[in-house]
Amino acid sequence: MSTPEPRLPAKAAEFARYLRTETTGGLILLAAAALALLVANSPLGDTYRAIRDFSLGPHFLHLDLSIGDWAKDGLLALFFFVAGLELKRELVVGELSKFKQAILPIFAALGGMVVPAVVALAIGWGEPGMDRAWAIPVATDIAFALGVLALTGSNLPSSARVFLLSLAVVDDLGAIIVIAVLFTTGFNLLAAAVALVALALYAWLQHRRVRAWWIYVPLAVITWVAVHSAGIHATIAGVALGLLTRVRPDDGEEHAPAIRLEHRLQPWSAALAVPLFALFAAGIEIDGDALAAVFTSALPLAVMIGLIGGKVVGILGASALAVRLGFAAKPRGMGWRDMTALSVLGGVGFTVSLLIADLALVGAQAEQAKAAVLIASAIASLAAAALLLRRSRVHANTEDTDDQ
Repeated sequence: MSTPEPRLPAKAAEFARYLRTETTGGLILLAAAALALLVANSPLGDTYRAIRDFSLGPHFLHLDLSIGDWAKDGLLALFFFVAGLELKRELVVGELSKFKQAILPIFAALGGMVVPAVVALAIGWGEPGMDRAWAIPVATDIAFALGVLALTGSNLPSSARVFLLSLAVVDDLGAIIVIAVLFTTGFNLLAAAVALVALALYAWLQHRRVRAWWIYVPLAVITWVAVHSAGIHATIAGVALGLLTRVRPDDGEEHAPAIRLEHRLQPWSAALAVPLFALFAAGIEIDGDALAAVFTSALPLAVMIGLIGGKVVGILGASALAVRLGFAAKPRGMGWRDMTALSVLGGVGFTVSLLIADLALVGAQAEQAKAAVLIASAIASLAAAALLLRRSRVHANTEDTDDQ
């Protein structure tokens, strides 16, 4: 529908569509993880693991990967591309484009990364694998967290959704940096140079306003292959391409390329790429001994407490510090009890935490860490849902939302 100022309604409609898609995506993600756990612990478990570990792809490009690795390295590149588009849009024209608007979720995201990492290191210090496993609880899952918020916090101010979205976007950027720094192995200079040339060409084509998909798709594939061959985790290609995509529309242009791509690709990311990754990543074997190990071994305990406790302390503490120092203000219409509920929701690590667990650990340790992520994410989502339902009722019954 046309209006005298089409961009603002379009932006609002785009944001609403984003939230609706992520709500659906969060439910599909949960169903995929539940199915993976069910199948992995059923008589079909051996078949499931055989499919997950089956390798295919050209060896000369180092792409003879298992199906599980294709989901982790390939499908998640689409998820990170969409996250990169969202991050670029928020940085240039969205909630993170102005300092006063951006600083609170930035503080919250940094606190929600640093404190869980410190908590995990303190609990698991000296445990084999902890030198990389500390990174597992730093992540917040965008799709799952927004899905829980949309389902249980419908009466909260819209600023709650903006805060959580901005926090999760900054959190994802931090997780991407962690992946790039910690999990780059066997660096190939020639492949890295090819990746840089491909990225530079992509940026130039965006600058020249080229819109031919048949140029961009092969170029994106070349970039992904080059980044993978360089020894850098291939999902970095997705976020790099997203950050290079133009987000400001030209005169007479209804939507910039980033908005058009988000609109087309986000349903595929939320409903296909991320759930398929969860289907192959969450299928861990759970028996009495394995479950006992999760609650008695230092490493999985460090992951769980980092996500459940560290996230709350980090997000809420950093937010309170930023407000107390005068750098930022609470989101409009929200009290500290609302902020507490959102901080608990930040403990839903899921997708990116499972990815980091897969990258950081092997064997039984990886399985225990992934079990810890699933348990912690379930606890955080249920606790946050209970708090959000209570706060939603409060907001529905009164206009006074400051610490009801």
